[in-house]
Amino acid sequence: MLLILCVDLDDDLGRKTGIQTPVIGREAVEAAAVALATADPEDSDVNVCFQGLHLYDAIDDESVEVAVVTGTESADVAANRKVGDEVDTVLASLATGEDVRALVVTDGAQDESVLPVIRSRVPIDGVRRVVVRQAQDLESMYYTFKQVLADPETRGTILIPLGILLLIYPVAIVGDYLGLPGSTLGVISALLGLYVLFRGLGLENAIDRGLERIRVSLFSGRIQLVTYVVAAALIVVGGVGGLETVESLADPEPALLTAGVAFVYGAVQWVAAAGVVAALGRITDEYLAGSFQWRYLNAPFYVLSIAIVLHGLSAFFLDLSEAGWSYLAVTLTTGTLLGLASTLAFAVAEERYPRERESDSEIAG
Repeated sequence: MLLILCVDLDDDLGRKTGIQTPVIGREAVEAAAVALATADPEDSDVNVCFQGLHLYDAIDDESVEVAVVTGTESADVAANRKVGDEVDTVLASLATGEDVRALVVTDGAQDESVLPVIRSRVPIDGVRRVVVRQAQDLESMYYTFKQVLADPETRGTILIPLGILLLIYPVAIVGDYLGLPGSTLGVISALLGLYVLFRGLGLENAIDRGLERIRVSLFSGRIQLVTYVVAAALIVVGGVGGLETVESLADPEPALLTAGVAFVYGAVQWVAAAGVVAALGRITDEYLAGSFQWRYLNAPFYVLSIAIVLHGLSAFFLDLSEAGWSYLAVTLTTGTLLGLASTLAFAVAEERYPRERESDSEIAG
């Protein structure tokens, strides 16, 4: 017995029509093909189903059955596993004592990746790949390109690199006119590199989410947006202060460890201020949103504790403090006690004044 097996690895049939798979039998496959063609006339799996029906009608010298099996939308290992399970279901439904062989019908190499899974269950006599013939005139080519470029993902993938490449010549002319031929290649390389990283790391969604959060913060009155901007500015100032501290060392070429300690010494107070400002903004927004908890107040104190410890350690290693060991001991003790005191204080406050429990009781009442 010959089993004509139409493979839809990414489950276009199930997703677009809601038909349960596997689909077994000529009438059922024909109905599924018509339903898919109605839902999406441009889907290539429509042609796979009709090709399976064509082969079913053309073979008259042996018993034949036709079926459609599908995978999952992701078309990955899980899809291969689902195709295997559906092939098992199809084979179990065949009431025949004959040896079953399969003729697999696909629309491309992606669907054919599941052939080893099918072959492990039934011998494969052959594979038919459906290729749709298209008119080759200019009008058909025009509308084909128009349809491809209408897709946002395809447009971004094709047009952006093409646009960057077309900018090479005018950028080179401007660079030569300004007497900066070396910068021209640098700008072009930077643009191409940024684009490759942008597409390769999939940053589109992350940037969209970030812009959406900024928009929501602007229109919902969140102080956190302002404090984050101030914190970023303080971090930049801290970085500049750290570099100035490194440059002020007596040794013109300090060791890497010494330069790192000097950078921390010059930047720590600014970075600590940035952390406190950002934490206060977050605490304010949590309070206004009604989700404030006492332990949130630990954040600025923890930042101060860490900053005090780092300042003491860096000053000690750079031998910038006249007190030496005494200053180190004071900063370590102060940082530790500040962290412990804030933790205990707000733990007690949260136990005695549990805001979350009060709000829950108000809602229940």
